[in-house]
Amino acid sequence: MTANVKMRVAIVGARGHVGSELVELVQRHDGLELALSVSARDGLSPEDIAAAKLDAYLLALPNGATAAYVDAIARTRPDAVLVDLSADHRFDDTWVYGQPERLRDRIRGARRISNPGCYATAMQLALAPLVPLLEGPAAVFGVSGYSGAGTKPSPKNDPEVLRDNLLPYSLVEHIHEREVARQLGCRLFFSPHVAPFFRGITATVSVGFAEPQTHEGLTRRYEAAYADEPLVTLSADPPLVRDIAGKHHVAIGGLSVSKDGRHAVVVATIDNLLGGAATQALRNLNLALGMPELEGVADASKD
Repeated sequence: MTANVKMRVAIVGARGHVGSELVELVQRHDGLELALSVSARDGLSPEDIAAAKLDAYLLALPNGATAAYVDAIARTRPDAVLVDLSADHRFDDTWVYGQPERLRDRIRGARRISNPGCYATAMQLALAPLVPLLEGPAAVFGVSGYSGAGTKPSPKNDPEVLRDNLLPYSLVEHIHEREVARQLGCRLFFSPHVAPFFRGITATVSVGFAEPQTHEGLTRRYEAAYADEPLVTLSADPPLVRDIAGKHHVAIGGLSVSKDGRHAVVVATIDNLLGGAATQALRNLNLALGMPELEGVADASKD
């Protein structure tokens, strides 16, 4: 890329919670020009959007809504980078799964990238260092702010339903459960809930081991996995969901190990709109376009 030439980008779904975060990130990115920012109310068809023939498209659309846009862009600008923030291509091997901590080399130069789910991102980073040691399925108790339910009215984002409440939903075969199992090759049981706060996720991950483990040994596994990852922080205490709001990183901590060494619990938190969605999409776009991965990310260093 020539030094002063910016890559022209579209955000499709720009008025949603995640889309709004993407607009802010792209607008302050020195190497990108936000050439098109649209949502359904603008009345543009997929063909209209594809006709712009831009360098990259960030698709911040609901699940099941991306196919027409992907097809139209493929016909008009087949070499454009597409980053899909929905779940539509997370099980499609023709798309690269965009989790930089685990798959950075595959993402570099890719043209079709499927952004991981918000819960799935936190769960994978919490589980990945432990997978070789596991016996039986992991269990994850997850709680998300109601922004994760999107802007379309439903009980999961209704303040009256959520007031002084915790709302369980999709308690078996949640799509993020299947996503994590596919990516890590391990079985897990995931129980998601919605809380009355707006943004942020906390995931409490409980695992069993085939052989006894020590706290020190497990800590070393996490340190080895994430020592060079600026957007993963480790702490002795459990991270709090209120502290992750508005942040770009994943926080992992509170590791606890049973006396017999056969059971451990760890907690991960992530901002579902940033680290679990928009920030990760920008990192994937940077890698695909040959830019520094963290360009445009404000707090790109560990505190």
